[in-house]
Amino acid sequence: MAVLCVNIDHVATLRQARRGVEPDPVPAAADALAGGADSITLHLREDRRHVQDEDLRRIQSELDVKVNLEMAPTKPMVDIAIESMPGMVMLVPEGRQEITTEGGLDVDGLRDDLSPILARLASAGLRTSAFIDAEPNQVRAASELGFDVCEVHTGPWAHAVQEEGVQGPAAARQLQLVAEAGRQIRQLGMQFNAGHALNYDNVGPIAALDELSELHIGHSIVSRSVFVGFRTAVETMVCLIHDARGA
Repeated sequence: MAVLCVNIDHVATLRQARRGVEPDPVPAAADALAGGADSITLHLREDRRHVQDEDLRRIQSELDVKVNLEMAPTKPMVDIAIESMPGMVMLVPEGRQEITTEGGLDVDGLRDDLSPILARLASAGLRTSAFIDAEPNQVRAASELGFDVCEVHTGPWAHAVQEEGVQGPAAARQLQLVAEAGRQIRQLGMQFNAGHALNYDNVGPIAALDELSELHIGHSIVSRSVFVGFRTAVETMVCLIHDARGA
């Protein structure tokens, strides 16, 4: 059964709107764990628009939790990963003008750039994940480069559901693509994760996919927490994930 990894980036986004000290992402992470989350994701962007280096340090020092560190595949970020030694490093594309990550990393097209980065991370003993679109060539490239995990980008699925509902033909096609990517990932010996733009209305069919290990969800949980509190928002999402698998 898939477990929930809560992304706390947008708790930090609220804080950075005032460049102050609240809301603090660290107690948010603690509440996520109390609500049933298995681990915590944070994206330390190169422009530091939300999560800061100190957030990573404090979460690792104050909480007993596996951290999934999202980052761009650059030397400065690799240095930070090796110094901090998170539970997993997920390489993602990053653009200064984007509001949030807009698509998967082009692992296939960036083989030469990614190979030495993965070698450094592997030599440090770090587990690596690629955030990719649901495309066979990207899955193959991730396997050939030695990634341990692939997280399939579920943004197109979420967009299709928003446009026409869960039962619409476009949504069905996007769900099929994610499922096919997941099967290929597992056949190649990697862990199958999924995430991006998942919310309380669209998470069920993704959570029900076979051999899915982790769901990485952040924005919708942070949004709901404004009204119900962080722990309750996480508990509700965990229940939806369990219900999807008939647990």
